[in-house]
Amino acid sequence: MASPLEALQSLGRALMLPIAVLPAAGLLLRLGQPDLLDVAFIAAAGEAIFANLGLLFAAGVAVGLARDNHGAAGLAGVVCFLIASRSAEVLLHVPPEALKGMAGEAASLATAAFKEKAIAKVSVPIGIISGLVGGQFYNRFSNVKLPEYLAFFGGRRFVPIVAGLAGLTLGAAVGFTYEGLNSAMDGASRAIVGSGEAGLFVYGVLNRALIVTGLHHILNNIAWFIVGDFHGATGDLNRFFAGDPSAGSFMAGFFPVMMFGLPAACLAMYHAAPAHRRKAVGGMLASMALTTFLTGVTEPIEFSFMFLAPVLYAIHALLTGLSFIIMSLLDVKLGFGFSAGFFDYALNFGKATNPLYLLPIGLAYFALYYGVFRWAIARFDLKTPGREPEAASGSGAPRPLSGKRGEDFVVALGGAANLVGVDACTTRLRLVVADQGAVDEAALKALGSRGMVRPSDKALQVVLGPVADQVAGEIRAAMAGGPLAAPAGPAAAAPAAPFDLGPWLAGLGGAGNVAEAALKAGRVCARLVDPAALDEALLLARGARGVARLPGGEVQILLAPA
Repeated sequence: MASPLEALQSLGRALMLPIAVLPAAGLLLRLGQPDLLDVAFIAAAGEAIFANLGLLFAAGVAVGLARDNHGAAGLAGVVCFLIASRSAEVLLHVPPEALKGMAGEAASLATAAFKEKAIAKVSVPIGIISGLVGGQFYNRFSNVKLPEYLAFFGGRRFVPIVAGLAGLTLGAAVGFTYEGLNSAMDGASRAIVGSGEAGLFVYGVLNRALIVTGLHHILNNIAWFIVGDFHGATGDLNRFFAGDPSAGSFMAGFFPVMMFGLPAACLAMYHAAPAHRRKAVGGMLASMALTTFLTGVTEPIEFSFMFLAPVLYAIHALLTGLSFIIMSLLDVKLGFGFSAGFFDYALNFGKATNPLYLLPIGLAYFALYYGVFRWAIARFDLKTPGREPEAASGSGAPRPLSGKRGEDFVVALGGAANLVGVDACTTRLRLVVADQGAVDEAALKALGSRGMVRPSDKALQVVLGPVADQVAGEIRAAMAGGPLAAPAGPAAAAPAAPFDLGPWLAGLGGAGNVAEAALKAGRVCARLVDPAALDEALLLARGARGVARLPGGEVQILLAPA
């Protein structure tokens, strides 16, 4: 069973899937505005995304949490969301003052408008809960077997059905308690927004501090999509794009750090490296600096010093909080659809408040970060890129094992038999491994890893930058193409051979459901006639360490070493 921390990390990863559509939505919305292209249908296309964020979260979170990212989970999340939203809307009580002086058709229209606005206010929380229902119900019920006369509704088809029942329960809970729920949300929003610079400072510090666990995504979702209300738009990000002049406080503080501070840290690390090694690390540091300046993706830089110098990273977190205070005191309101990089700054310049103030603040932050990093690296002899012992970095990239990135990653991660789950978020591979000790950290670093996090004895995160999702796809493709083992593993040379399925046969759906099977690199690799007949719980009960579902009806059962 996953630990609470692993469960929260899974939620944080899943939340990134629907958020990934926001850059395109923000681009369309801004380009269509009168101060840019002034094309109404382009603006409407972007607005359509922001108006249906709850639905996107329901589908995206469900797919992100599903065991094999199957679309049936997304369908279940959507079903739960639609039923919950509509049933809650019917149950809502409209206060008499909202209909004062109205009668007949006018009262009906006012009632419908009140209910629609009320549900829109809680659509993102309903969407996230619906996504949790869809993903978890898929993992729990996708292999359920019903009596023969109801068999059509078994397996994955059963998931949207039970998700719909959960949606009905959720709708009743929201509808009957909406007044209290609304009061609580308003009170919390006023408290957070009213906390002023102190609240912004805490948010900025926690945002950076939680990056190591990946839980900052959950914190961001509260600030960007829930806090505050402006004509039905909730959350700092939504309100900014809806034209709320008070929105942008929970985003503006990132811009000085991401566009100026961290690139300065890269320059400091470059100058701190010995002269004869600057050429070797210069390209990497320049690439990371340009990435964060343009797009706001910071994790490759942060992981290059996070574990080397925790005190320096703590200073970085405090400076981020300080940036939020400065931007708030100067009434700078900036927003983004993806992150606080130059692209978003330029695109949303026309919607911002005092956007030019970023330039002097940013230059001051550039000087501050450069000075702090140069001093700390020299004072504490930090082994930042280029300053590692010669023996550790002089060997360069390892000899390619296959010439293909996906296969090289599989081998560096301990072979296919060591990989129980492969996924990714914006900048990290998020893996479940059978044995952490089988992972070759040096090989991963040579392949582009900027850092590794081990949240538990099975969970592993590898920081790669924006290519993480592409690499995860290549790893899955390499695993599906055939067995790959670590170089020293005895199974590497063992050929695949047919064998007696023995205790695994029942869990695979019976002999008639197995088209072919073989033992490969410590795994039972089988192709099933009906993948829905797989009984994963039974396989785990009989000693399997993990079960991986692959496209085309393929399934792999990870065996114990014996």
